[in-house]
Amino acid sequence: MSRSDRTTRNSAGGIAVSVRGLHKHYGTTKALDGVDLDVAEGTVMGVLGPNGAGKTTLVRCLSTLITPDSGTATVAGYDVVRQPYALRRVIGLTGQYASVDEKLSGRENLILIGRLLDLTRKGARTRADELLERFSLTEAALRPAKTYSGGMRRRLDLAASMIGDPAVLYLDEPTTGLDPRTRNEVWDEVKRMVGDGVTVLLTTQYMEEAEQLAGELTVIDRGKVIAGGKVHDLKAKVGGRTLRVRPTDPLELWPTARALDDSGLTGLGLATVDADSGTVLVPILSDEQLTAVVTLLSSRGTTLASITTELPSLDEVFLSLTGHRPTTGQDTPAPALEEAAV
Repeated sequence: MSRSDRTTRNSAGGIAVSVRGLHKHYGTTKALDGVDLDVAEGTVMGVLGPNGAGKTTLVRCLSTLITPDSGTATVAGYDVVRQPYALRRVIGLTGQYASVDEKLSGRENLILIGRLLDLTRKGARTRADELLERFSLTEAALRPAKTYSGGMRRRLDLAASMIGDPAVLYLDEPTTGLDPRTRNEVWDEVKRMVGDGVTVLLTTQYMEEAEQLAGELTVIDRGKVIAGGKVHDLKAKVGGRTLRVRPTDPLELWPTARALDDSGLTGLGLATVDADSGTVLVPILSDEQLTAVVTLLSSRGTTLASITTELPSLDEVFLSLTGHRPTTGQDTPAPALEEAAV
């Protein structure tokens, strides 16, 4: 499917990935326990979950690297079990660890993959040069990959996954171990891919990454989907908001906090002072409590510069849903252990 055809098709809002009742067991361990999932064409679906939740097993099933025990899954219209060879022509995969050949140059790595995908010699060289430029690797194209920094290897790995111009791209924790600047570069490239009509299934434990890239989220824990939806909807589902009150007079910060704590308003959380931003933060559960707080502060003559509400952070949503805090990505086990764990 050409890029223009794919973009036109995506505008129709079709489903690129459809999963129903997917199971994968390793002995008594249920790595996937009846997973259902739909990913719209031309979007990013973020798959969140703690280590061992089943995220990597899901990606491996959908990329035909392993066979599910039961259930069905189609990707770009192809069945992952019955049509694996055709499916591999329309997908790309970037795992947690760069899979390039360190002895080959960056350009040689991409040409090799192009030839494995049946591109002509000229076609493979042309495509390699396009991607080297796109991923800012042209100057290092002839250097052995073993001389690349971690960020450069990750960009080369992403370029390799794009050689075949895939309709669906799997990114399995793609920025693990990268510094913030390089991570932002990877995010920019993913956004560009989606702009070209690529559908992305992203597994991650970086909450900022999920909010930056994913239009919708699916949360997996112990092989089961436990929540899903848009980021804003998941935050609202967890419940509760934080009221951020900023008095006009900074000297009113502590008196305002004390007044709220002493108010006796039902369900109002403990007020805290953020001196750096000059605000008082207090958890609320309803619009009625917001109105009550405003009425209280007005009655005591407190002049407000601003008052805003904030939904829970995605980290708080993750903790609420799974009972685990997301890791920083530095504790991700090696691939062999990951499979045993999931």
